[in-house]
Amino acid sequence: MKQKQLLLILLIIGTAFWGISYSVTKLAIGNYSPATFLFYRFLLAVIVLSIIFWKYVKDTNLQAVKTGFILAVPMFLGIHLQTIGLKYTDASQCSFIAGLTVIIIPLMKLGIYKTNASLKIWIAAFTALTGLFVIAIQDKFTVNVGDLFTIAGSFGFAVYLIAVEKHSATKNLLYSIVPMFAFCALFTFCIALTDSKAVWLPQNDTFWMGVIYCALFSTAYMYTVSNISQRYLSAERVAVIYLFEPVFGAIGAFFILGEDLSWRLLLGGSLIFAGTIISEVNFKSPKLRILTKRS
Repeated sequence: MKQKQLLLILLIIGTAFWGISYSVTKLAIGNYSPATFLFYRFLLAVIVLSIIFWKYVKDTNLQAVKTGFILAVPMFLGIHLQTIGLKYTDASQCSFIAGLTVIIIPLMKLGIYKTNASLKIWIAAFTALTGLFVIAIQDKFTVNVGDLFTIAGSFGFAVYLIAVEKHSATKNLLYSIVPMFAFCALFTFCIALTDSKAVWLPQNDTFWMGVIYCALFSTAYMYTVSNISQRYLSAERVAVIYLFEPVFGAIGAFFILGEDLSWRLLLGGSLIFAGTIISEVNFKSPKLRILTKRS
């Protein structure tokens, strides 16, 4: 099996972990502070990854720490904002809206690098935004505050993926993975200190099981595989693979939380999924193969 194919499989498995984590996180947090939950999640991820990648940790230098900080800021914002969003919206809805990252990335590159976007990108963006409108706009044209946090978090993830693509081209990011999560743990710890309602030692097994699951599978595993993959795959390509996440997210929410799959969610999610597929399909190819060429 070729390296790229193996990475694609590992990423898809990771999207299952991610999708299920929306339900696990919503169930674990309950009325607790999102910041304390994320602090323990990142702290455990740091401990586990320090053991796994010890040979890189012991050789970590200042440059690797700086790169870790640069990557940590947008990733922390993405995860923190979407975790807050989970307190105010359904897990399945949050996972579908988070899929907008795949459309945000090429549009951000257009604004930052002044690269010309093709017509299909604009068609894809319009299709996905229509799907977002169907999901997020409620009666009397109001938007759930949780949806707004989720959308903001999608921008954070988009910046993170673009940054990973940029730095992975010239650096081995395995040296920066532990510092990156360490900074995330520090950020969430500082936020938790300002939360007067934060409970540092919840007497709730569900909370701690959620921490363990998210730390091991949706944090340590997924972000490590993602960072390694982007040495060979573009940010857009990785983001498209992330589209499996809302599918697993909806399935997880249905079985774990008993959430209904409403027609708005299914229709809007289908439009978002269609928009992201449009953005990646090479319509000039007779086989309509998915683009693998780095942008």
